[in-house]
Amino acid sequence: MLTLHKFLDAIESDIAKGGSSSYSPHLQNFIFNFLTRSLVGADPAIDPELAKSAPSTLNTWLALQVLPVMPLLIFQPLEEVFLHSYAYPFAFIKRDYQKLYNFIEQHGGEVVRRGAEEFGLPLPEAIHNLIFVLGFNAIGGFSVFFPSLLNTVATDKTGLQARLREEVRKLSDPSTSLSFDSVKDMELVNSVVYEALRFNPPVTLQYARARKDFELTSHDSVFDVKKGELLCGYQPLAMKDDNIFDEPESFKPDRFVGKGKELLSYLFWSNGPQTGSPSESNKQCAGKDYVTRSASLILANVFQRYDSISGGAGKITAVGKAK
Repeated sequence: MLTLHKFLDAIESDIAKGGSSSYSPHLQNFIFNFLTRSLVGADPAIDPELAKSAPSTLNTWLALQVLPVMPLLIFQPLEEVFLHSYAYPFAFIKRDYQKLYNFIEQHGGEVVRRGAEEFGLPLPEAIHNLIFVLGFNAIGGFSVFFPSLLNTVATDKTGLQARLREEVRKLSDPSTSLSFDSVKDMELVNSVVYEALRFNPPVTLQYARARKDFELTSHDSVFDVKKGELLCGYQPLAMKDDNIFDEPESFKPDRFVGKGKELLSYLFWSNGPQTGSPSESNKQCAGKDYVTRSASLILANVFQRYDSISGGAGKITAVGKAK
């Protein structure tokens, strides 16, 4: 977790110099390095120029894809006419995207080979799929979600930080680095991550066309959907259903602890239940497990290293080192 410690070191350095840290740039550099190692099996440090420019490249590439469906709350119908009526040309990002493609082709050998041998993908398609998972599913969603999670924890006044600190230190050895396996039993840490995703899903809207005629049922109604009709899902509404969640407008850190884990089948932030698995037959986020596991791992590391953190609105203003 060397890259995570560099991320936290950068936050501490900013606070020491200016009294606060607007940590988003540090976060994106960290998450790109961490997930490139995890997903691609290659260290971006091999190519320092790419390591520096790739987060910006992926941000631009991601923006060009989501802008046609993102509500910007500007004057209508101008938004629909000029921003939501066509796809943006790949030429805007082609050169920088090609650099990332070349890096994965050269250094992601084992993972790329698995795409070909296990899934029958042509080499270019395997690489494009890796970039999509890395840039859209993982880094894109994580960059939106993690500041929301950290802001929620940093501004909490209910004693949540003390409880997180207690759980992390009870279930970990301070002399060793945390891993995905070491945080899987941290129920409160994982529940806080899930509740943050329920409360503020990183992607609020999803669209799809019906593949066949079917009936869509709710608690008290049935809707006839015809093949080819356009469907829109609004995640914040789905996950604040008071028929499912007690006090849905309140952030409850323990909501998914113990028997509360049964509610994970209603946690749809990834365009499918948290208990589900992405596949070629559904539209569930391919990076959903990377997002949740990485968030839990980072949150646990924060409270292994610090007794407390303070901040809000995308900034960390103070950290209390572990005693």
